[in-house]
Amino acid sequence: MFNVGMIGLGSMGVGMATNLANAGFLNTVYNRTTEKAKLLAQKLNVKIALSPEELATQVDVICLCVSRDEDVLEVVNALAKTIRPNTIVVDMSTVSSHTAKQASAILACHDVDFLDAPVSGGVEGANSGKLAMMVGGNAAVLEKVRPVLEAMANRIVHIGETGTGQATKAVNQIMGAGINQAVTEALAFAKAQNLPMNKIIDVISSGASGNWFLQHRGLSMTEGNYPAGFKVALHHKDLAICERMGENAGVNLPLATQTRLNYEQLMKDGFGDCDISALYHLKVK
Repeated sequence: MFNVGMIGLGSMGVGMATNLANAGFLNTVYNRTTEKAKLLAQKLNVKIALSPEELATQVDVICLCVSRDEDVLEVVNALAKTIRPNTIVVDMSTVSSHTAKQASAILACHDVDFLDAPVSGGVEGANSGKLAMMVGGNAAVLEKVRPVLEAMANRIVHIGETGTGQATKAVNQIMGAGINQAVTEALAFAKAQNLPMNKIIDVISSGASGNWFLQHRGLSMTEGNYPAGFKVALHHKDLAICERMGENAGVNLPLATQTRLNYEQLMKDGFGDCDISALYHLKVK
């Protein structure tokens, strides 16, 4: 049985940590906001570390879920000070492929394996343990730690070498931008036609144009509610990463760019911490 440490207890990390604890894996948690970590540690009956360095001495698998590339590298450099050889670090943050490769190289100097394993499924998936996980790194290491990851995800796919997990997540984020644009624009059109929105969402969700976003966010957005599932500010950050990766590969991403610009307007309007379905607000105002 692995002893697992969880670093990062945001909206996704809390659900992941809870599922790890329920499966009997979670040993220690760390969060930059200590009070949040204390409350969750008490609830789950696990230990709390006051620093990444402390956590690294207590576990043999470390799961990360933090917000930015800089945060990942800051945590990895801290872990490297005390981490034990043969520890496995699984990064479930959404960052660039370059950052994943940097983190892997830092930890390899300490005989530590690294997997970049970003996830999709939102807060609902994190809470239910039904995330989709796209993994880059050594396939044998993935199989070794798979039982831990299965506590958080019901779909785990090895993509390839280090960095390919994050590249796959970039594909997901670009596609998510397009779906958001299509659904919010279509529903704004439906509203302008004075159609019954609940019936529109119900019938279209069961047809060829149906999708998860329409099914789970359609009704709430048309009622002017945008409860945070995937925050505007986070998708904005992710799309900027996608654009940089696209620029490096010589690929234009006009839809991703337009969505990022829309999100900038939403953030100025105070919707940065709302769900990305708040894009509907721009379509109907």
